[in-house]
Amino acid sequence: MSTPPSPTSVGSVRVPAGTTAMQALKDGGVPLKGPDGAVVVRDLATGELKDLAWTPDADADVEPVPAASADGRAVIRHSTAHVLAQAVQELFPGTRLGIGPPVENGFYYDFDPERPFTPEDLQALEKKMTEIVRAGQNFSRREISDADAQAELAHEPYKLELIGLKGGADDTEGASAEVGGAQLTMYDNLDPRTGELVWTDLCRGPHLPRTNNIPAFSLTRSAAAYWRGSEKNPQLQRIYGTAWESKDAHKAYLEHLAEAERRDHRRLGAELDLFSFPDEIGSGLAVFHPKGGVVKREMEDYVRRRHLEEGFEYVGTPHISKGGLFETSGHLPYYEDTMFPAMELDNSKYYLKAMNCPMHNLIFRSRGRSYRELPLRLFEFGSVYRYEQSGVVHGLTRVRGLTQDDSHSYVAPEQAPGEVRHLLAFVLGLLRDFGLDDYYLELSTRDDSDKFIGSDEEWAVATAVLEAAARETGLELVPDPGGAAYYGPKISVQARDAIGRTWQMSTIQYDFNQPARFGLEYTSADGGREQPVMIHSAKFGSIERFFGVLTEHYAGAFPAWLAPVQVVGIPVTDEQVPYLADVALRLRSQGIRVEIDDSDDRMQKKIRTASKQKVPFVLIAGATDADAGAVSFRYRDGSQRNGVPIDDAVAQIAAWVAARRNADPTADPTAGTPQVAG
Repeated sequence: MSTPPSPTSVGSVRVPAGTTAMQALKDGGVPLKGPDGAVVVRDLATGELKDLAWTPDADADVEPVPAASADGRAVIRHSTAHVLAQAVQELFPGTRLGIGPPVENGFYYDFDPERPFTPEDLQALEKKMTEIVRAGQNFSRREISDADAQAELAHEPYKLELIGLKGGADDTEGASAEVGGAQLTMYDNLDPRTGELVWTDLCRGPHLPRTNNIPAFSLTRSAAAYWRGSEKNPQLQRIYGTAWESKDAHKAYLEHLAEAERRDHRRLGAELDLFSFPDEIGSGLAVFHPKGGVVKREMEDYVRRRHLEEGFEYVGTPHISKGGLFETSGHLPYYEDTMFPAMELDNSKYYLKAMNCPMHNLIFRSRGRSYRELPLRLFEFGSVYRYEQSGVVHGLTRVRGLTQDDSHSYVAPEQAPGEVRHLLAFVLGLLRDFGLDDYYLELSTRDDSDKFIGSDEEWAVATAVLEAAARETGLELVPDPGGAAYYGPKISVQARDAIGRTWQMSTIQYDFNQPARFGLEYTSADGGREQPVMIHSAKFGSIERFFGVLTEHYAGAFPAWLAPVQVVGIPVTDEQVPYLADVALRLRSQGIRVEIDDSDDRMQKKIRTASKQKVPFVLIAGATDADAGAVSFRYRDGSQRNGVPIDDAVAQIAAWVAARRNADPTADPTAGTPQVAG
């Protein structure tokens, strides 16, 4: 779901010494209620967010932070997580607390309860949270010494561990949201009538003034989660929830979640008989069924043909290699944790490959190369294997075995800008052909960490080449500092699907390191030896992930050219089966995938079955149609044209499929008469 725009800032407000930020905002006429109302302030001198109860020692200039801004929502969600923890300990005494940070579109809190939470527990917790919210308890911040915090939280072992990590030593899994800097703070929930302490938690805040300032929230699910994200640590129970600046925003988000659930490719994969993940094979390892195989084959045929049209040469490499290859490429020090463990064979360590590029380098190096061969473009469907943690494996979009439409362009340095532009045009054209035409670009660069190799000058040149090519597209370009691969910067295409979610799709990476590590050279025009630049690109990214995204983008109703079954023929009586079989032969001669439903089901049930299977075209024939050499033409949206001559029906379907036209996925892709692409 697209995030609503933040309200326009009212500008800075002066908070006099000894005055609360809330009073200064009131005096300045700044709203404190509703989506535009301030929930905290930003100290303009330090950039820190402060509670509205903050009272500066000296005059301070602040900026109001409205509820409907990114920071405002984070405060609302953090405060709601705080209320969740209070509710858990009230309903389940003895439960020990982990951490409870805000996250995108919501929050979570980790707990160590006596037993896992049930759906009924979540209902009871939501009810208890509503009571706490309505009570209007005051959030009150107090500073505390390490020793006092350890004494006060002696019964909370996870909080004690966080105290030992304060100062940013380890902010894994949101720990920084709990502790932060050198000064520890507690947030107390106080009874608004008596001022007595109701509940307390170690937290750096900031929070809303009162619990009844939380406008709308709900709990969504629970799951197991390792403490601080490490499988070496105890497994806790994580409860997820969402909170928003208004009931309308909350309702819109829940509707978005419901639509996302209807589009979940894992559910659709089972309903449409596309793919599965048999336990006997292993987690994150997909098998494609015949109908899913049709979609996968169409994708592969398309991208193979397009690579050849764009000057790439098809190659093939094995699934396994000696470990020395990945040491030469530099991958082992950076990616060994995400590679399957090595196998000891013939006194050597062998690895399932997690990337294709080292083997392509060996193809380049297999004989002498001339500048006349450049750009040399190699492409393959390379199957790679990555040991993703079990907690992040997710259908087709996060798997352990995947196939990349992986390509590598070897170019002279002066050819690199043109090659990047060429690859970007290729990528964007592919996405448009598959109906993904809402996207922006992300430029991932290095940061100051030690995980990157190469000189500052090399990185600057590579980054400048990618940035210039990206800006030439006219698309939005978003910086991603620190997100580059160890060997060079990259451009990734971030595509939005039919309901506004963003997915990372294609990538283009500039690599000046691997050519040097492999000693790649070509003979220059003057007879010298030069080192090429290597440009990685994956157009789908991976076939599995792209398949999953497409399934959700189209809610399983693939455009006609991709649909596993493009036409179903339905006879009114058994007497029309031979007639429709002849129609099917004519369609198959045009390359159309067609089935005849000659089951014993009634006609209306057959139509419902075709609708549930999201078949683009249904051809119905009764005795009158057969006598007239016609069919009734039923579209996926339920509309129907009767008495369509067979020649017209076959021509219309064939033209639609040949055009590969992609309508808005939220509308019916087959409505109207298709126009053949020129």
